[in-house]
Amino acid sequence: MTSVRQDEPVRPTNRDEVAAAGSELIGGPIGRRALFGTSWLTPVRFVALVAIGMFALGMVQKLPCYNGGWFFGTTTQYTHACYSDIPHLYAGRGFADGLAPYFDKLPGDMEYLEYPVLTGAFMQLASWMTPHGGSIQQQEQIYWLVNAGMLMICAVVIAVCVARTHRRRPWDGLLVALAPAFALTATINWDLLAIALTALGMLKWSRSRPLAAGIMIGLATAAKLYPVLLLGPLLVLCWRAGAWRAYGRVVAGTAASWLLVNLPVMITHDVTGFHIREGWAKFYTFSQERPIDFGSIWLLISQRTGNPLENANTYATLLMILGCGAIGLLTLYAPRRPRFAQLAFLVVALFILTNKVYSPQYVLWLTPLAALARPRWRDFLIWQACEVMYFLGIWMYLAYTSNGDKHQGLPTEGYQLAIALHLLGTLYLCAVVVRDILMPERDVVRRDGDDDPSGGVLDRAPDVFVLGRTYHEPRHALHFEGQPRVRWGVVQD
Repeated sequence: MTSVRQDEPVRPTNRDEVAAAGSELIGGPIGRRALFGTSWLTPVRFVALVAIGMFALGMVQKLPCYNGGWFFGTTTQYTHACYSDIPHLYAGRGFADGLAPYFDKLPGDMEYLEYPVLTGAFMQLASWMTPHGGSIQQQEQIYWLVNAGMLMICAVVIAVCVARTHRRRPWDGLLVALAPAFALTATINWDLLAIALTALGMLKWSRSRPLAAGIMIGLATAAKLYPVLLLGPLLVLCWRAGAWRAYGRVVAGTAASWLLVNLPVMITHDVTGFHIREGWAKFYTFSQERPIDFGSIWLLISQRTGNPLENANTYATLLMILGCGAIGLLTLYAPRRPRFAQLAFLVVALFILTNKVYSPQYVLWLTPLAALARPRWRDFLIWQACEVMYFLGIWMYLAYTSNGDKHQGLPTEGYQLAIALHLLGTLYLCAVVVRDILMPERDVVRRDGDDDPSGGVLDRAPDVFVLGRTYHEPRHALHFEGQPRVRWGVVQD
């Protein structure tokens, strides 16, 4: 007998051993007769409240710096692992002096703000809400608080979008809300703005609204470069499904919204004609010219070999191209069309792993994608543990190298181990996602009867172009006790 259970929500405590064990803290697993949506505290609202609570704990973790570590002592902000770019760049990028980003030159080596336009607007808005009276220390403290409040809104948007993207899996939003690395790194920089817009774009795509999804992805790209990478997975997925109309709409929306935000800042005019504004281009030239930096595989190789790797840009670009080609072939050869979230995670992880820098806050880029691509607590927490270890490692390393001859902290060899650990943690999660693509019966989302709940127009769509063999039930597939067998979203009892 075959039945399709489209409306029944997935209870992670019945599917995930770690979730079941963790649920004992609040009374045990959700029962069969639990009623959803009958009270104010729905799963999505619960996820939002947890996200606010964890974000607040992350702010508390920054208290040693707020009370002096950002302003006094050489290494206090490192030994307490509470560093943030936000208060330092308030004065360092001219906001304290009322300078306009991209238009006014900055004193010092950094002539213009080195962030994309929408992030610059976010920073400027926070500076307008910061009183300019009192000492510079007080202004920087308030500036961080204002930014933290705005970023908290972004964090809630991200968690809610993840909870709503897979209609039957709202509790997967807890992976984001409870992620320890997410809380620790949320206020290091302004990345949450781009991540929130990206999450909104993926939510719109899952609701079969490609134009709106494109608009969100374009705005996200105007805040950070990486969201434009999502157009690559959508290209090969729409190619395999023949959904060219939807792909055209998402590309058009992306281009239109990105240009709408960037053109007013991008173009300047004088008697000789139109030109690209130097301040606008600073983000792109800085990204191209910056040397290898913290957390990257290139820094690890350089420190171990003594080679400065001056051609790291070329190496990173080649690896990125090869990796994208491999992801494309994987998509077209996979026995069943991969889920959008799986490919989005892989392509962003590839970009981070091959990049010249792997900053501790880059874990924020991957967290919502990981929650959608592999909503399994064990694998998610293994990866998060690696990122938390790296979070501690980089600050201890900076403490070691910043306090002169005292050398209190983590020496170079220890920091190299921390780099290797967080690179391996990301690679581990990538390997599990690739395995799920090659063996769809191992995919926890599809095992519960879904096809591609984040896929929108791609969900349950037939293939029109496949290079490999189409999916068939393996003869000796391993089926866990109590788990439904799945064939293209159909649950067999």
